[in-house]
Amino acid sequence: MTAIPEPSAAAEPKLEVVPYGGLGEFGMNMLLVTWRDTAILVDAGAMFPGPELPGVDLVIPDLGHLEERVGRLSAVVLTHGHEDHIGALPYVWPLLDGPVYGTPLTLALAGHKLAEHGFDPDERCRPLRPGDTTEIGDVALEFIRVTHSMPDCVAVALHTPAGVVVHSGDFKIDQTPIDGQALDVHRFAELGRQGVLAFFGDSTNIERPGFTGSEIDVLPGLEEVFAGAKGRIVVAAFASSLHRIRILADLAAQFDRKLAFVGRGIVQNTQIATRLGYLHLPAGLQIRDSEIGDHPARRVACVATGSQGEPLAALSRIAIDDHRHVRLEPDDVVVFSARAIPGNQRAIGRVMDHIAHRGAEVLHNDRKAVHVSGHGSAEELKLLLSLVRPRYFVPIHGEYRYLAEHARIAGRVTGGATTVLLAEDGDVIRLAPGAGRIAGRVATGRILIDGARSGVVGDEVLRHRRHLAADGVVVPVIAVNRQEGRIEGAPDVATRGVVLDGRTSDVLDAVPEWLTEVIGRASPEERSDHDLLTERVRIELQRLFRKRAGRRPLVLPVIMEV
Repeated sequence: MTAIPEPSAAAEPKLEVVPYGGLGEFGMNMLLVTWRDTAILVDAGAMFPGPELPGVDLVIPDLGHLEERVGRLSAVVLTHGHEDHIGALPYVWPLLDGPVYGTPLTLALAGHKLAEHGFDPDERCRPLRPGDTTEIGDVALEFIRVTHSMPDCVAVALHTPAGVVVHSGDFKIDQTPIDGQALDVHRFAELGRQGVLAFFGDSTNIERPGFTGSEIDVLPGLEEVFAGAKGRIVVAAFASSLHRIRILADLAAQFDRKLAFVGRGIVQNTQIATRLGYLHLPAGLQIRDSEIGDHPARRVACVATGSQGEPLAALSRIAIDDHRHVRLEPDDVVVFSARAIPGNQRAIGRVMDHIAHRGAEVLHNDRKAVHVSGHGSAEELKLLLSLVRPRYFVPIHGEYRYLAEHARIAGRVTGGATTVLLAEDGDVIRLAPGAGRIAGRVATGRILIDGARSGVVGDEVLRHRRHLAADGVVVPVIAVNRQEGRIEGAPDVATRGVVLDGRTSDVLDAVPEWLTEVIGRASPEERSDHDLLTERVRIELQRLFRKRAGRRPLVLPVIMEV
């Protein structure tokens, strides 16, 4: 919990920042800023689960500390519309006692997500554009334009009575942006001259030297693909990569190909972007995925979801010939125009293998320049830091080694003029009164969302799923005489997912006789108590498998009283 302040400072208002996610991992970006009774949440992000979390749809930060502030969360401020910045908004919404601020596109994407959860986005969503300001209690909120891999992205400046706090959001310094809207270098420099108390800066690409390329840099590589492909072109990209989608639409029109969007997410996002004027498609260019078969393969280009190898995404189903409307042929080309999120490489490789089995050509950024990052590399991070010239700097967005490297480079850039605070999720960063410091911790963690993103996965459920995935399930079915407490007939044993090698087969053969002995040794009280007998059978059978077969299956006894 928050450290107890010194008596001399107890009555003074405190400016504190608590990261709930994004400092120690990629994703779940969420930062709480508090001044007096004003509590502002900057971003409400989620993270997609890795293979170690079977059956989990989404991971969000633990909101326990926020729940203690019900009625005090004054506003949510969204920097842009990527899932790792808006995905947890429906779970924050019930804890909100004020508006949600974002740019029009960001709020449209977030609003669709809120509506899916049964919330009315018009109730509290308030659009702001870059350069706009508004008041939240004693804090003035300012949006500053930045460039990223999608339109309508901003950094946030919070003008508090204790000083200005700047949050970079996700950014790169793209000098030839697709939409012509460049990062507002002048405003960052002006804030730096006026004085910035603290700067929270994106660390995603700190390990990449130099400068990140412009979004337009993918055009030559993709143009080569369109010029050379004899069959259908399928491009896998993030559903929110609207700049990339715009380039692909222009190329499809240039090379006389119809354009189809394949996958629920990409269809939804392009519809929203088109409605708001962020995406313009020439008349007659777009076709539905159900119409793909009506056109020659050489006259069709598809943009599909599934660049990360997600099993149920459109590209994964296309790769195994399981999609209703898209089938790959030997002359087709499949392009992965997205970075591989750490942990997804194996799943992506499997999808690529399936595509190769269909005879289609697979292209990715290692073979051709078909992707560029949306995050600034080291020199861009240094440049923005030198413009802002904060009193305190806190690296955000990334695993700890990225934050540590950003902290090291920041110390070198500022020559010691800036104090670097290297924080993690849950640290209470006190910026005022007194010197900036880590003043304590609050409880943080992760909440696992299951199925249709409607249920929370607890530790026990996750442990059971891991057992099922690794060692399968064993279901002993036992009939017990209710009056005498003895087994009637031989127990039956069913298994699912259990590897049947020599050791496990021997154990399974011995289980019926062994169960008879276990129940025979049980006390009369245990044999007459269904729950006690069930638990005894479960524990003893798990011990038998562990000792004799080295396995840990999930054991689910079924005891029938006759």
